Amino acid sequence: MFDKSKKKAKGTGLDLLGQTNRIVEGTTIKGDIEAIADIRIDGVIEGNVVVKGRLVLGPIARIVGNISCENSEIEGEIVGNILVNDLLTVKSAARIKGDIKVGRLAVEPGAKIDVKCQMVGNEQLS
Repeated sequence: MFDKSKKKAKGTGLDLLGQTNRIVEGTTIKGDIEAIADIRIDGVIEGNVVVKGRLVLGPIARIVGNISCENSEIEGEIVGNILVNDLLTVKSAARIKGDIKVGRLAVEPGAKIDVKCQMVGNEQLS
């Protein structure tokens, strides 16, 4: 009934089932972040974010820098370029300024986006 197969990071052999990095509200990081597991950000990042899995940006979060990930759900603010290999979901509270390159895109009404968008479908992005 439920898929109990273990989620492994591509090319690492690491078991990432149930593991999510968190940057909580009130935290500011100045510098780049690289993660092989999923990550949820509710704080502020001043730097680039590279995630092999899913990136979730909470409603009060802010990133000033470029983002690269497999999937993403954005509620907060991003000033920078975004590269999402599969699905980018932009929630109604989101504010984005920059360029985006995505496989698939979903935007809720109310989102404020000032972007140039390139949708490439099922092609692998780089």
